Amino acid sequence: MADAPAKERVEPRLLIGFLAMVVGMFMAILDIQIVAASLSEIQAGLAASADEIVWVQNAYLIAEVIMIPLSGYVSRALGMRITFAASAAGFTVASLACAFAQNMGQMIVLRVLQGFIGGAMIPTVFAAAYTLMPRSRQASTTVMIGLVATLAPTVGPTLGGWLTETLSWHWLFLVNIVPGVAVTVLVWAFVHGDKPQFELIRRLDVIGLVLMAAFLGCLDFVLEDGSRNDWFADGTIFTCAVVAAVAGVGFFWRTLTVENPIVDLRAFSDRNFATGCMFSFILGIALYGLVYLQPQFLARVRGLNAMQIGGVMLVTGAAQFLSAPLVGGISRKVDPRLLLCVGFGCLATSNFMLTGLTAEWDFNEFLVPQILRGVGYMFTIIPANVLALGTLPLDRVKNASGLYNLMRNLGGAFGLAGITTLLDHRGQFHWARVGEALNPTRPEVQSALQGLSQHFSAFPGVDPAAAAARTLGRMVLREATVMSFLDVFWAMAWISLAAIGVVLLARKPKAAPQPGGGGH
Repeated sequence: MADAPAKERVEPRLLIGFLAMVVGMFMAILDIQIVAASLSEIQAGLAASADEIVWVQNAYLIAEVIMIPLSGYVSRALGMRITFAASAAGFTVASLACAFAQNMGQMIVLRVLQGFIGGAMIPTVFAAAYTLMPRSRQASTTVMIGLVATLAPTVGPTLGGWLTETLSWHWLFLVNIVPGVAVTVLVWAFVHGDKPQFELIRRLDVIGLVLMAAFLGCLDFVLEDGSRNDWFADGTIFTCAVVAAVAGVGFFWRTLTVENPIVDLRAFSDRNFATGCMFSFILGIALYGLVYLQPQFLARVRGLNAMQIGGVMLVTGAAQFLSAPLVGGISRKVDPRLLLCVGFGCLATSNFMLTGLTAEWDFNEFLVPQILRGVGYMFTIIPANVLALGTLPLDRVKNASGLYNLMRNLGGAFGLAGITTLLDHRGQFHWARVGEALNPTRPEVQSALQGLSQHFSAFPGVDPAAAAARTLGRMVLREATVMSFLDVFWAMAWISLAAIGVVLLARKPKAAPQPGGGGH
């Protein structure tokens, strides 16, 4: 860096501060999934019901999805340094409090605070890459951010399962304390860029904020809990859907008519930004959907525990890590639209390979599809970042970063809702179809029952006929479950393939305006 032109030089202090910001973003994204493999342990520790425990994740997600688009306004009002340091500090304190929660009510409130306060870190890092870093460093910083944004959800369940089995569930939150303090101190000391615009606090559009919170909060709740509660047949889900629809209309009307909107939607008038947000939405479906789907198969069909599932899933993370430098180097020379085609092609191929799934699939069978998936993630998120944010005027990047990250979270929410609903409906369909073949009068069924009965007759105190019937029923259920997973993988494959068509909507990006140097 010493030989670089002055305007392209990055001061070590700024580089340290920026790396600290990336660590903070990793923590915020990680905490979405880190509790996923340990909900039963938290449920036992807090004496929570099955309906209550899901709110350990839901409370965090709903609060975070509200803060992400709001973060652009907050960052302009307080400045990047104050916003990020305060977010990291609040996230750390809330994490410590979560570890010592005494009941489910306390845990839900604290997870709301943790998600809302920490949610500002995610889009702020994306904005910092384009506003603090000189153009020559933006490719490498984009690679780093893309790697972290996709790696954190992948390793979250693995790390959470390991911490819970090795120590206790409290360490799911205590693990944030030391890095959280370090991030707060380093960002406060070393990140100096934009100036706060404190007058924006006085001009805050409270009505727009309330409408946005109602719209996004209720929408996320409907998507998270809808499939579990039979969608609109449930009164609460239906009411929240109505509130989301009404508040959504009000929010968009308010945003487009008020002088100082809480979120500036004009960024969507930029064709590449709008297209990049579409890619972010689809990537959210692929990223969060597959992080949920494969562990579900390994647990429900293969019967693996959290640690074993983590060992299988780490292949995707390793592929992301190893392919990141390659993608970063290529992204400087190749049209990002071509990289997006390669990335979504890899994701589609991975999912098409998974449509050959059987109940016996294990690590070896998942190896190649996971490698393709990890490489596909990197080939999509890095050029999507460049397409969406890399060419916007600098004064619009902060607000646009919040919208861009919101689209990824909404894609994940819509994807998970669709996946769980499809798994449930197709599972019932296949159970009914396969169950029709279990007519006791069929010679094949009689032969299978006789063979199983002979096997169980060797066990004293066991009714051979009843045991044979139960075993055959479990086999049918297992095969119906596998077929429902196949249907979902087919759907995911076609969605990834369709995303390649969206590339046609994007223009080749032009160079972005240059930041005022790296030495802020």
